[in-house]
Amino acid sequence: MRRIILNSYQNKNWPEFTWDNDILLPTLSSVRNLQVKLLGKMENLGFDLRNEAVFETLTIDVIKSSEIEGEILNPDQVRSSIAKRLGMDISGLPDSDRNVDGMVDLMMDAVHNYDKPLTTERLFDWHSALFPTGRSGLQKITVGNWRNDATGPMLVVSGPLGKERVHFQAPDSSQVPAEMEKFIEWFNLPGNIEPVLKAGLAHLWFVTIHPFDDGNGRIARALTDMLLARSDGSPQRFYSMSSQIRLQRKGYYDILEQTTKGDLDVTGWLSWFIDCLFNALNSSDFILSNVLNKAEFWKRHTSTILNYRQQLMINKLLNGFVGKLTTSKWAKLTKCSQDTALRDIQDLIGKNILMKEGSGGRSASYGLNNTYAKIRI
Repeated sequence: MRRIILNSYQNKNWPEFTWDNDILLPTLSSVRNLQVKLLGKMENLGFDLRNEAVFETLTIDVIKSSEIEGEILNPDQVRSSIAKRLGMDISGLPDSDRNVDGMVDLMMDAVHNYDKPLTTERLFDWHSALFPTGRSGLQKITVGNWRNDATGPMLVVSGPLGKERVHFQAPDSSQVPAEMEKFIEWFNLPGNIEPVLKAGLAHLWFVTIHPFDDGNGRIARALTDMLLARSDGSPQRFYSMSSQIRLQRKGYYDILEQTTKGDLDVTGWLSWFIDCLFNALNSSDFILSNVLNKAEFWKRHTSTILNYRQQLMINKLLNGFVGKLTTSKWAKLTKCSQDTALRDIQDLIGKNILMKEGSGGRSASYGLNNTYAKIRI
C-alpha cells in the first residue's frame, strides 16, 4: 500500500510540536554561553563602537534577508535608511527607495520594539511596508491582509523563475485567520518555552502557515530576530541570523521541506536552527573586526586632511568595496570629473592610504594601502 504523506498542519494534533531535549541541550547550552559572551564583549566596546556594530549588523541583516528571496538591495541605500533612523550622519549616502525603507522599518520595529506584543495589525503594517506599491515585482498582490488564494493554492518554492522547487503546500486561505490567531496568542505568552527554542518554533510555524501572498520569509526572519532579542534582553543586534541562513540556504529549504511533510516531532528542525544560530554567533567576530579596524583607521588618520569625496570613498573601501576601484568609478560615485578623481587618488597615494593595484594606464585600480578586514555585503 502506498503511504500518503500529509503536511504537518494536517496532523490531528497540530500544532502540538514535540522535540527531544536531550539531543538539543548540548548545542543549546553552547549557544546561550556564546550569547552571554558576545553581549559582554560588546558592552566593553564603548557607546560609539557598539552603535557602529549595531549599524553594521542591521545593514547585513536587511540585505541578506532580502537576498534570500532573490531581491538585491542597494547596500548604500540600506545604510542611508538605517543611519537616518538611528540618527547617524548620512552625508555622502544616497536617498533610499520606499521598498528599502519598508524593509528597514520592518526589521527595526521587530528588534527595537521586541518587548511589545505581536498583533494582527502589526503584522499587516509590516507587510504593507514591504510592498508600498501593492505589487511584488509586476504582480499585484493582497497587501496588509491575509492571502485569499485567488490564483490557486499557496505553494512554498525556492529557486530561480522557471526552475522553482516546490517544498510544500501551505494551508488553505480559509484556515489562515484561525491559524494566525492561535500563532499570535502563543507568540505573546510570556515564559512558556525556552527563548531560543521559541524563536525556532515561531519561524517554522509562521513559514508553514505562509499567511501572506509574499514576504513570508522576510517576516518570519523578523519574528525570529524579535524573539532572539527577547532572549538576549536587548534590542541591539550583534549577529545576523539572516546572513547565516543565506549561507546555509540549501540546508534550510531541505530541513524545512522534511519537517513540514513529517509528523510533529521537530527535533531535526530545531537542531538545524540552533546550529545555524551557533554559526551566526561565531560569525559576529567578523562584524566586530570590521568595526574595530574602521575605528583604528580613522584614529590613525585623525589629523590627516581629507576632503568629503576622499572620506566617502575610504569608507566604501573599509566596508568592502565590490569590484575594482578605478578613476571612472571614483568620479561616478563622488559626482566629480575624472581629473578631480585622479587628483584625489594621487593625494591618497602620497599619504600612504591608497596603493595602485593594476598595471597602470586605463587598467589601473586602487585599494587601501594597509590590510583591513572587510565584510562583503
